[in-house]
Amino acid sequence: MKETIIEFKNFGYKYRSQAEPTVTDINLKIGKGERIIIVGPSGCGKSTLAHCLNGLNPFSYPGEIIGSLKICGHESKDMGIFGLSKFVGTVLQDTDGQFIGMTVLEDIAFAMENDMVEQEELKKRTLQAADKVYLLDKIESAPHDLSGGQKQRVSLAGVLVNKVPILMFDEPLANLDPASGKKAIELIDEIQKETDTTVVIIEHRLEDALYMGADRIILMVDGKIVSDTTPSELFASDRLAEAGIREPLYITALKYAGVKLEKNMSLQRIQELKLSDEQKELVKMWFYQEKWEQIKEHTKKLLSVEKLSFGYTEKAYNLSDVSFDVYEGEMTGIVGKNGAGKSTLAKLLCGFEKQNKGIICLEGKDISEDNIKERAKTIGYVMQNPNQMISKPMIFEEVALSLEVAHLPKEEIEERVHKALKVCGLYEFRNWPISALSYGQKKRVTIASILVQNPKILILDEPTAGQDFRHYTEIMEFLKELNKQGITVLMITHDMHLLLEYTNRSLVFSDGHLIADTTPVELFADKDLLEDANLKETSLFELANMCGLPPKEFIHKFIIYDRNLRSRREEVS
Repeated sequence: MKETIIEFKNFGYKYRSQAEPTVTDINLKIGKGERIIIVGPSGCGKSTLAHCLNGLNPFSYPGEIIGSLKICGHESKDMGIFGLSKFVGTVLQDTDGQFIGMTVLEDIAFAMENDMVEQEELKKRTLQAADKVYLLDKIESAPHDLSGGQKQRVSLAGVLVNKVPILMFDEPLANLDPASGKKAIELIDEIQKETDTTVVIIEHRLEDALYMGADRIILMVDGKIVSDTTPSELFASDRLAEAGIREPLYITALKYAGVKLEKNMSLQRIQELKLSDEQKELVKMWFYQEKWEQIKEHTKKLLSVEKLSFGYTEKAYNLSDVSFDVYEGEMTGIVGKNGAGKSTLAKLLCGFEKQNKGIICLEGKDISEDNIKERAKTIGYVMQNPNQMISKPMIFEEVALSLEVAHLPKEEIEERVHKALKVCGLYEFRNWPISALSYGQKKRVTIASILVQNPKILILDEPTAGQDFRHYTEIMEFLKELNKQGITVLMITHDMHLLLEYTNRSLVFSDGHLIADTTPVELFADKDLLEDANLKETSLFELANMCGLPPKEFIHKFIIYDRNLRSRREEVS
């Protein structure tokens, strides 16, 4: 039995502003060097538990601790937030809110400066930490100028210099492309092995988080722990589905094929999966027995982009010679690595930036000279970072803002705002201040603020980042309904599940160039294209190879089967 480093005993936490505890009856022991993943639907208490570990609760967010939480043998409520920072290093989901220094070097060194470490020792440890996270060539750069993956590494280095025994990550993959996310998990894995640090990860992208393996998965529902077990044992049960949590794709495919899952099959990772010949035969039978439907093609051209080029400086272009057409009623994914030019493209389409070269046409009309206000009548844009969009203190006010500016009747404003808030799972919070919301909830506020405008084209930058599976499904099903009504949806996304489940087309970017305009099936079956775009193979690809089936056709079969199954469920409900 490993030495216990974290112990919750009959633990609960009640925020000062609430009548009931957010988490209750928590009894949990975590040993030195363990790798723990905490999952659960939004509002289940994951973040509250994490904030209790790093001291934000109760020292920044006042409330009452019930029972006991010991960190390395010390009672947490007696340590203070500074004392806890010596034991628990936290990398936040919103890394921009964690930076202190003007350069990477300053930011990494900040904690040691507070501890008055000698200058030579400070510099030595700072450079060692930067080297460990592969950022030596970026130490003079401003943290805010880095890519999403690089920002995370700066935050990680900033906690590594203190040599804390516990590292906690709050949704480390939410804003990273798949390949960068894989590298982030590999880095966490490498550091954990070198230091025997205890690692606690809160993450919605469970399959990606499990790339490094985990000793246990803690499943929370309604403020309580409902499961504390190994990944294999959890996947062999229906607990994730019952809690509304997305299972790994290969687990879902095996269930579709009628394979009975058991923990001795090494279900925790596709690389370790053990299938008998009989089980492989079940997968083959499922693959061959179902008919496939053809994807419908759209014919009416809505948006046309011709030879579009743009650079924030004259020396370097962020986008070069980009051309494509978008058809009415399409739901298209825009994918590629961080910094590939995806968000820049969206800004150009909405008029936030002016292209250096090229033409943008909407329904045959050149809108290159139209301003932001004129384009906003037909093109709605939801940014990746919700803090860049929010301008009002209250939720209802923020969502209603554009309608009030348009001087619509009060009754219509209220009806449209309430409808959008219900879709985004925020109706019960309609009179709350935005400052009380989590990052994921703020994201839903910004989506609601655009949906109320009934745009013809909807562009969303990472619409599902930070969302649990239930809210992800609610938002995507609503977008699908809008799409059926003729609204064209363009989604910049790192979520490969989203591409497979909801889109029929992928625009693939790399280093400012459009390198492919293809279907998700073709994309995920092309290893070279995935590598060029900093994406990674889906576990369906590996499962198909394991069972001796053609990967491209297997992925296509899964997509069609999954969509048809969800459609039938919708009809029944």
